[in-house]
Amino acid sequence: MNAKRSTLLCLAAGLLAALSTSLPAAAAEVEGVKLDDAAKVAGKDLKLNGAGVRTRFGFKVYVLGLYLPQKKTTTADVLALDGPRRFTIVTMRDISGEDFGEAFMTGINKNTDKAEKTKLVSQMTRFGEIFATQGQLKKGDVLISDWVPGTGMVMTLNGKSLSEPIPDVAFYNAVLKIWLGDKPADSSLKTALLGEKG
Repeated sequence: MNAKRSTLLCLAAGLLAALSTSLPAAAAEVEGVKLDDAAKVAGKDLKLNGAGVRTRFGFKVYVLGLYLPQKKTTTADVLALDGPRRFTIVTMRDISGEDFGEAFMTGINKNTDKAEKTKLVSQMTRFGEIFATQGQLKKGDVLISDWVPGTGMVMTLNGKSLSEPIPDVAFYNAVLKIWLGDKPADSSLKTALLGEKG
């Protein structure tokens, strides 16, 4: 009887192990905020490359997760990717849309040279307007920004579209450089997004 029970337990353990490899991995958690370990963008499977928290003056502002088709550990490799990409922001406090947009614009300006800025001026203006008209972002709001090849940068807030797609991949990369550029908004967040411990 004991041998039979032992065999059944072994079989059950084996079945659980097999199931755990075929089921999606549990969500990652950063500062109590859960992020999916995977995402599907434009029909492609993306994996969470890294995630971390943006702090400012000691306050936790938002959690950010970066999703890529393959693991990348350098900014250059992330920006060179051809396929779809995603970043997800979950706010950890109430923020006015204007302040949020202004922080984004500051980050883009710090990490983009003059020649690039000249090419991206219309997209930057449009991007700033999106947040200026947004009103208040509440704690727990989820902003998702996808790069969809052939379509552009697609942004949603809590599942609702924020604007028409912004078609230039150079602009999507300029936004990513807010966190991954030479002058990142938060250096420990940059490290975390590139999949290392912050």
